[in-house]
Amino acid sequence: MVDIQPLSNLAEAGILALNEAHVRETSHLEPEDYRAMVAGAFYACGVAPAHAFLIAFDETADYTSPNFLWFQTRYPSFAYIDRVITAESARGQGLARALYEDLFARARTAGKPAVACEVNIDPPNPGSDAFHARMGFAEVGTGVLKNGKLVRYMVKTLD
Repeated sequence: MVDIQPLSNLAEAGILALNEAHVRETSHLEPEDYRAMVAGAFYACGVAPAHAFLIAFDETADYTSPNFLWFQTRYPSFAYIDRVITAESARGQGLARALYEDLFARARTAGKPAVACEVNIDPPNPGSDAFHARMGFAEVGTGVLKNGKLVRYMVKTLD
């Protein structure tokens, strides 16, 4: 069983280091930005010490990410996965799956009909594509970000 904990219980430095190790797939976070994200998140949990984490927002969040805003203009109720990262050394242990399943349960309890995310098309992220397909996500659109990244918008409809 995976011991999922609120990010507030985990070492901030470890989570920021894990994020920085995967900045190509996500984006850089300053400590104050990380704290603001966690404070405003619908879901902010991880696996100690800093093996994996997931931060998600719902449609009510005061969040200006262009990817989040894309969903906010199209879906009246949802949980949006802003970032999920598993340390290289912890891959294959089911940590991301456990975090997603925990988020799905929390979203269902809150009456959210869907969970949304984006996955990079360019630069490609084939591991994330495969994972999201296994988790039941379907593509609902694409977008080009200011930095030139091409992304695939995906949604999983909850039961």
